[in-house]
Amino acid sequence: MPSSSEHIAVLPVEAVAALNIKHDGLYIDATFGRGGHSGHILEKLGDDGRLMAFDCDAEAVAHAQALFGSDARFSISQRNYSEMAEVLSDVMSDQGGVDGVLFDLGVSSPQLDTAARGFSFDKSGPLDMRMDPSRGQPVSEWLSGVSAEELAEVFRDYGDERYAKRIARRVVEAVQQNPITDTVQLAEIIKEAHPRWERHKHPATRCFQALRIFINRELEHLKMALEACLEILRPGGRIVVISFHSLEDRLVKRFFRGPEKVRLPRGLPVAEEEKPWVLKRIGGAVRPSESEVSGNPRSRSSIMRVAERVA
Repeated sequence: MPSSSEHIAVLPVEAVAALNIKHDGLYIDATFGRGGHSGHILEKLGDDGRLMAFDCDAEAVAHAQALFGSDARFSISQRNYSEMAEVLSDVMSDQGGVDGVLFDLGVSSPQLDTAARGFSFDKSGPLDMRMDPSRGQPVSEWLSGVSAEELAEVFRDYGDERYAKRIARRVVEAVQQNPITDTVQLAEIIKEAHPRWERHKHPATRCFQALRIFINRELEHLKMALEACLEILRPGGRIVVISFHSLEDRLVKRFFRGPEKVRLPRGLPVAEEEKPWVLKRIGGAVRPSESEVSGNPRSRSSIMRVAERVA
């Protein structure tokens, strides 16, 4: 197995422990990335255990085959994790469900470090940002037809950018003069339009994050994937989610909590017995230790939540 430096995972020990792995269980690594979590899961599985991974990035799938392709317990599908219920339909009929699903959300370090993928604002590359370059629009193409109002909404809703309107107007003005096709080109436009920003943080950070989340429909896919977990998990099976953004974490927290309870006026009879939610939260939010952050700076903003499927 490759050394840990080749596939750094976020909160690896805590996440795999939270899955409560059974030696003969069936588990899903919904975000393979570079295989850090998959490697830890396989170490815990016996010969009869099985791990199925998902990643919509072709490079990640190729890396998975190189790492674990010879392991009969492992398989990977180049699909978005929101499609896991469809992919697992045959497995469900044979085995009746899975024992755990792990999500490590966001963009992987290799994607950020590869300029050609267009995720980084400090490396010149094509303005793309798609997790799966074979699907959807690159950011450069979407920007060519967007209005200042729509762009400001994306910056505000997905990036919590305080100066969303001001920056959006400047970006649209620039696009009308010349197409924006390079990551550094866009970052410089944002920097010039931004009146002030947090110390030690690039002024384009929030806007780039917003564009990535929007162009990949990340929140929509996450919601679909969490709902799919309810279909595929057997009682006692667990969902472990590591998120890096408040929007992701808020969505996960609310989903784990279940449908909001309706509070009736005092004295009114309850027409129907309240049905318990099918998920039980396990522990509270888990954040990385100082040693984890020191060895893996990407983990600094991570937060992990765990829930278990009940009968």
